[in-house]
Amino acid sequence: MALLNRALTLIAPPFCWACGDVAPNDEPLCRSCRSGLRWLDGAPVELAGLETWAPVYYEGPARALVGALKFRGAVGLAAPMAAQIVAGAPAGFLRGGTALVPVPLLRARARRRGFNQAERLAAAIGRRAEARLADCLVRRGPASGRQVGRGRAERLTGIAGAVDLREGSRCPADVVLVDDVVTTGATLAACAAALRAAGARRVAALAYARTPGR
Repeated sequence: MALLNRALTLIAPPFCWACGDVAPNDEPLCRSCRSGLRWLDGAPVELAGLETWAPVYYEGPARALVGALKFRGAVGLAAPMAAQIVAGAPAGFLRGGTALVPVPLLRARARRRGFNQAERLAAAIGRRAEARLADCLVRRGPASGRQVGRGRAERLTGIAGAVDLREGSRCPADVVLVDDVVTTGATLAACAAALRAAGARRVAALAYARTPGR
């Protein structure tokens, strides 16, 4: 299998998801685009009442990776994105006993997409950090449109659908919500409210990217 992978790399070298140029083997970005990532510092911010952290700003190459995972089905990107999250996560965020809870998608959207990108990212983080995955939230109701492209005021008015604890699920006491990108924090706040109502004592949040200015 290793020989086959090397042969395929020679025939069709890995490409950069941001610019399309050749990327180093097993890397999602070329060296130029990786150097274009704008890294956030190691301190979490408070967003919608939650301690929230992400490694990079949601712009340029980071935006390209999020878009490829979410809209182009590049689920293999979850692993390198998770590696960046785990490598820089603030001390104590991924402590023993923490459960990783992916932000849920509306059922119709998950069916069209075929997967939940937040769940793939949470699973990849869990494998690296030895944290358990608890896919215990659901989102119900009609979609009111994507958050992407909406103005800040529209984003703050609410999210698509209502978030509830999944029927038959137990709510973890110590939770880190996981999403691909954080904007205003409205979605995280709705998820946190559902978890706290079900008995969660600590809720924080991790994402791959955060909107500049948040």
